[in-house]
Order: sequence, then C-alpha cells, then structure tokens
Amino acid sequence: MPRKPFAPGAALVAVAALAAGLAGCTGGPGTDGDAADAKGGDPAATSQSAEPGRYQTLPEACGLPSRSTVRAMLPGDGQHLSGAEADKLYGGQADITYDTDRRVGCHWTRETDAGTRHLSLDIQRVVSYDAAVSDDDKAQEIYDSKELAAQIPSGGSGSSPTAPPSKGAKGTKSTEGTKGTKGGATAAGKNPEKAPSGKGGATDKPGAGASAKPSGDPSAASTTPSTTDPSASADASTAPRVLDGLADAAFLNDKLITADSGVHRDVTVVFRTSNVIVTITYDQWSTDKSMLPESQELQDKARSLADELSDRLAE
Repeated sequence: MPRKPFAPGAALVAVAALAAGLAGCTGGPGTDGDAADAKGGDPAATSQSAEPGRYQTLPEACGLPSRSTVRAMLPGDGQHLSGAEADKLYGGQADITYDTDRRVGCHWTRETDAGTRHLSLDIQRVVSYDAAVSDDDKAQEIYDSKELAAQIPSGGSGSSPTAPPSKGAKGTKSTEGTKGTKGGATAAGKNPEKAPSGKGGATDKPGAGASAKPSGDPSAASTTPSTTDPSASADASTAPRVLDGLADAAFLNDKLITADSGVHRDVTVVFRTSNVIVTITYDQWSTDKSMLPESQELQDKARSLADELSDRLAE
C-alpha cells in the first residue's frame, strides 16, 4: 500500500495551536486578568472609604414646621385673616435653590402695627468628596466655621461673650467701631453662600454707627446705623451660647441692631444632625426705638422650633 505524504507544515501548525491553548489555561498576566482583579476591588482601599451621612435627600422646607408653631412665631396683634390669607402667610415662601437634595429653605414675614417679624429656615445637606472624610465630619467642619464666625463663646452655655468696647471718648475710634460691627455682620449665623437679606446689610459697615459718632458730625449720625451688643446687659440665659441637648451640635446667637429706620433683634439657632445643618433666623423689627424686642421671647420660640425640626428630621 502506498504511504500518505508527510506534511511538516501541518504538524508545526498543530503544535503552535496546542501551545497557545496551554498558555491560555495558565491564567498568566494579561488584560483579561487585570480586568478581573479590578472588578473584585481592593479590600484595603475599600476599608479607607468614610461612612456616608444619614441623609441622602432633604424634606420640603416650608412644610417642615407645624402650622401652629409658625402661627405662634408670627403673632397678628389682633388682625383677622381669611382662609386664603392664612394659607399664604403661614405656608411660607420657598427659597429658590439649584438642587433641592442638597439645599432647601423657606421664609415667612408678617407686618403688624406693633412691628414686623421675619422667620427663615435654611437646610443644607453636606456631602464629602474626600474618601477619607465622612459626610458627618465634613458637616461638623462647616458647623464649626459658622460657630467661629458668630463668635460664640466656647466655654458652654454659662459663659459670657467678650465684653463690648467701653463707652466714652475711645468709643469713637474706628478700630473699636469695626469690632462692634463684626459681631453684627455674623450675628445671624447665616450661611455665607446666601446673599445678604438687605435689612441688616448696612450694619455690616465698619465704623461705629450713629451712636458712636461725635455730635459734630450730624450727617454721619443721620445716615449710618449702629449696632448694639446685647451682651452688655444680657445674663447667661440669653447671651450667645452653645446649646446643650439639641441634635449633635448647636449654638444660639442674639444681636440687637439699631438703625435710623428703627430697631430689630436677630436671634439665630444653628444645629447639626448627622450630615445636615439647619439654620433658623428669627427677628423682630420695630420703628419705635424705645420699645426693644424682648430677647427671651424670641429665643424661646426659636429654640422650640429647633427642637421640633430636630425631631422631625430624626423620624
């Protein structure tokens, strides 16, 4: 029988194919192996990621306080409101924000013969983009900066704020005027990302104000408002202070500001709960400078609202 011809080339091809198959089974380094490792993740890198905050979204700000609470904070001095007027007044007006999952706000205003009261609510959800810093820690950093800007005493609720500048001839120095208005500029504890409301912006100007100007400068006295630090007469119960027992951290600020148009007291409560920071600003205006807004009443109502909001957010 004749033998089949031997083809060396075909044998070489078969050997090469076998070698390639064995190499693929060894699981050696290659693009596919690297991709599989990357998908599995690095346990060390995963363990370094900080915990996310409790809150991933925010509630609707105007509906967060109860209607009865808002009504108590905006007394009507005997005014009668129709149903539609009451809904508009107590329903509040929502602030315009670009991302309602990151920031929401609402404000209320009521004018009466006895004066005007404003209430505003700002809620910010903090997200840390640093894998080594948790959302809560980042929120605490922001809260600390607000407390520092408001010049809240660090000694606790029983501490007294720094003594105000002494009265007399030295009170006309521009440096002391600047100190006096510095507290007013940060008094409300308002978030620096928001534009000033306009009603208190004029008091942020350095230079003492109408009461600190010499009598020989009537033009300056008639146009420049003055800021009065209530800590000169406030006791520990109403002085600006850290608040115990409210959320994770909280402070209260209180400023009495006098201008040509009248006098107003601004009470601010700021608190942090996990990665959310809430700022409540409550003020009362009066055109009669002899009738100063009462500190205790405004503080009690602002603190009560803060307790209510803290409980609502915890639900």
